Amino acid sequence: MRIRGVELAVGIFMLVGALSLAVLAINVSGLGLSKQEGSYKVYALFENVGGLTARSKVSMSGVTIGQVSAIRIDPERLMAVVEIEMNGDVDYLTVDSSASILTAGLLGEKYIGITTGADDEVLTEGGYIEDTQSSLVLEELIGKFLFNKASE
Repeated sequence: MRIRGVELAVGIFMLVGALSLAVLAINVSGLGLSKQEGSYKVYALFENVGGLTARSKVSMSGVTIGQVSAIRIDPERLMAVVEIEMNGDVDYLTVDSSASILTAGLLGEKYIGITTGADDEVLTEGGYIEDTQSSLVLEELIGKFLFNKASE
């Protein structure tokens, strides 16, 4: 009878450990079970998103203020349209704000960095960030460098 109690305790301990790992993995990956309350969507047009994915973070001055909710192509402009879900408390971004696709570290993940402008009018639901800087693609830079060296 004592051995059965030990086996039951070990089983419960293993179950709690597996559940804890699952919760930790969900929190670290940025996945959430509920939608962000009080959020609003803005859009930005980029020539090249270069590895940016949905659920990438959007930050300003190193503080996360939103996340990328979708990326699609605009068939008229032939540019990537990035849908950004901003936190509801970030109600001070002006219409002349700029967005850049940046890299965290040398080979790190891509994210969007926002720099505010000086206009009095603020971005609202469905607004567009007009001033954007696309991602730097390492392969394109190497190709340009090699092409310039070959032409010399």
